[in-house]
Amino acid sequence: MKIRGYKNLFVLAFLSLSCIQAADAITPVNSPSQLSQEVATLRKQGSKGLQRFLKTHANQLNDPQVRTALDALCQQRDCYASRLYWYTDLAQAKAAAQASGKPILSLRLLGKLDQDLSCANSRFFRVALYPNAEISEMLQDRFILHWESVRPAPKVTIDFGDGRKLERTITGNSIHYILDSSGRPIDAIPGLYGPKAFLKQLQQAEIAAKEYSRLASANRNGFLQKYHSDRLQAIETQWRADLSKLGIQSPPRRTASVNPSQPVTAEIAAPIAVSKMAVERPLLRSIQPSSDRDNLIRITNEDAWSRIAQLYNVEAQLDDNSVALIKAKTKQNNLSRLVQNFEAAMAVDTVRNEYMLHSQIHQWFAEGNQTDNVALLNEKVYAQLFLTPSSDPWLGLAPNDAYSAIDNDGLR
Repeated sequence: MKIRGYKNLFVLAFLSLSCIQAADAITPVNSPSQLSQEVATLRKQGSKGLQRFLKTHANQLNDPQVRTALDALCQQRDCYASRLYWYTDLAQAKAAAQASGKPILSLRLLGKLDQDLSCANSRFFRVALYPNAEISEMLQDRFILHWESVRPAPKVTIDFGDGRKLERTITGNSIHYILDSSGRPIDAIPGLYGPKAFLKQLQQAEIAAKEYSRLASANRNGFLQKYHSDRLQAIETQWRADLSKLGIQSPPRRTASVNPSQPVTAEIAAPIAVSKMAVERPLLRSIQPSSDRDNLIRITNEDAWSRIAQLYNVEAQLDDNSVALIKAKTKQNNLSRLVQNFEAAMAVDTVRNEYMLHSQIHQWFAEGNQTDNVALLNEKVYAQLFLTPSSDPWLGLAPNDAYSAIDNDGLR
């Protein structure tokens, strides 16, 4: 009996130990309320709070509830892929920059960075740029990140009547500003660039921001004017070299073709961002059909820009992290073709944004033309470069010279 009793005790002890080990092997999933409280606490700790969350939940990052909490902590959708902490209050970002000695990368966008349906370019940033291993490391280590919504992103839902719906955003653009710790603009990166090109822009701007911060106040404006004048000259030199290399006799337009007496429409603004245009053009064609002449100009321009972009294809290649995120976000089977098309569109965006938009921004800085205040500069960018001025509440989607046969032209 004693031997049998000892055996029973041994079996019970073994079973108890096995249950404990099994329980330890299953990582408990926090409840939404627990995660919400944790996020509220860690959010106040900045990037250190993000690192604590990532360490605590290292084995749970595939759990949807944990990912939702992580996005709330980072204030960026798909933060599990980028692991970047964003301030949404510029004053807090400036305080962090002053404490760390780092410049600020301030994103302005339509919609919100932590929402799925923010403007198209900001979504592309979340896929092509922020998860990129080199870019993510640089942003974590050498910048204070901040974003601010310029206005809500217009959304379009097409109901097919059988339970299927197609949701898209339409029009809008995004821009990254490099600011010093006081919030003074040092440079700006307009629209979408390929990952390697974006990294180069960050590196150049960081060097300029650090040199600027070391100067006496009296010398700072002169430094910025010379820096941007030099950058503008470098762009012009590269532009001529590209045209010569390709033998292009009739170069594409480098400014938007807009009649000052006519209101800007979404159809005119859309081609400024090529990757975004690929998604939005089918919708815009149905809203604002183009004339044959407009189509001819567009095709001619696109062909020339595509040839120039091929010189820079390597700068638009996605890394494995970005490809994995694209794969996770799409149900399409032709992933390879999807990635190739996206990279090709990014390459065009890269050269167009550098030669058309960034060159104009460099010129504004070189002239000291409303560039010392980020809010005023942003108004100028959205009005004159992105062609979506704040004075137009309908973002060019409700032209006043086109009859719709709808009461009040459908404006609600």
